[in-house]
Amino acid sequence: MSKSPEHILQCQIVSFLRLSGYLVFAVPNGGGRNIIEASRLKKEGVLAGVSDLVIVMQNKTVFVELKAKGNKQQESQIKFQKDVEKLGHEYLLWYDLKDADSFIKENRLTR
Repeated sequence: MSKSPEHILQCQIVSFLRLSGYLVFAVPNGGGRNIIEASRLKKEGVLAGVSDLVIVMQNKTVFVELKAKGNKQQESQIKFQKDVEKLGHEYLLWYDLKDADSFIKENRLTR
């Protein structure tokens, strides 16, 4: 079974951010599930469109959606982005490792 380009990108970015000292975690919203499991997860709070990654920083939370080149956000992802931004949080759309590198350069961690 081959891994999707977005899976590979997400693994690279999570490793890169963690090696750079960031607290980052994935939101495993996707994937195939049977109807019983999907119903259970929805009751537990799974929400369509939630970003792939969440980066928690000092007084700042950043939501990151990852897309392989050529892929676009789904309507539920656009709605989530608008909701998050309305609440004053940052939402980023990344297409490659360069996006994460730019983020790190612009957001130096203080220790």
